[in-house]
Amino acid sequence: MKNVVVIGGGSGQSVILKGLKQVADINITTIVTVADDGGSTGRLRRQFHIPAMGDIRNVMCALAKEETLFTHLMEYRFEGEDDVGGHNLGNLILTALTEKEGSFMDAISEISKILNVKGTILPATTQVITLFARMSDGTVVRGESNIPNFDNRIREIFYDEKVEANPEAMDAIIQADVIFIGIGSLYTSVIPCLIIDGICDAIKKSKATRYYMCNAMSQPGETDYYSVEDHVEALEKHTFKGIVPNVIVAPNNASDSLLKKYENKGFYPVKIKQNKHDYNIILEDLLDVKGDFIRHDPVKIRDFVIKLLKES
Repeated sequence: MKNVVVIGGGSGQSVILKGLKQVADINITTIVTVADDGGSTGRLRRQFHIPAMGDIRNVMCALAKEETLFTHLMEYRFEGEDDVGGHNLGNLILTALTEKEGSFMDAISEISKILNVKGTILPATTQVITLFARMSDGTVVRGESNIPNFDNRIREIFYDEKVEANPEAMDAIIQADVIFIGIGSLYTSVIPCLIIDGICDAIKKSKATRYYMCNAMSQPGETDYYSVEDHVEALEKHTFKGIVPNVIVAPNNASDSLLKKYENKGFYPVKIKQNKHDYNIILEDLLDVKGDFIRHDPVKIRDFVIKLLKES
């Protein structure tokens, strides 16, 4: 039985988990960012002073063994802006259970049981944290939701206080056989987990084989025109040299017309620009290009992970 850890957050992490839950004979632990401060998550965070639960809710639904009515209700968003308007029902349930149980971790555990989640979901930290970004011109931006809104290049992200890792997350990393970092927003989902005190130390202690699953497209205001090499450079700048010995890149075979539609919205393919690297590049067809969307495919990820585990 292999111990597989996924580090990140956002919709990209959920896609990986939808694939991994179909793999037999593995123990899945997902370590999720709690730095989100926008939308329903941000409102509840400010009102009740609890860690951000939006990404936690997403991965819960992704890891549910079956899609039930309750799974769909967890993702239901109320219309409007007042009272419950704009809130996800799942966020409200997590908040209520945190208040009732007195523990964010206990609330996650209880809902995981109800959803029959395959694996363990761990917040990277149990603190209520705020993410900051320093831009290339020295401007400092406060708040995860604000960072992509500045027409500027991100130099670094950081917390303005000491943030300690969830001990259970560190233990899972140390005991892992395989670690996947990504897919997800580089500066607002992935790196926010890695810069928490204790996470990188655990990664260094772990004997796990590490993979970075690179995004297929850049993100406006965050990774504009980034190459694969730019992604790895940002990871290493915020952590340590060699944090990702293996980088998984999905060739983008989308049509020129579809890429043009993405380009009009500020999204560009993330490409390999150099011939030589200090890390291993793994090219793998993992994308689902249908209609007007370019996305990673959970089924292809499942098959790829099965192949990786057999080779290891």
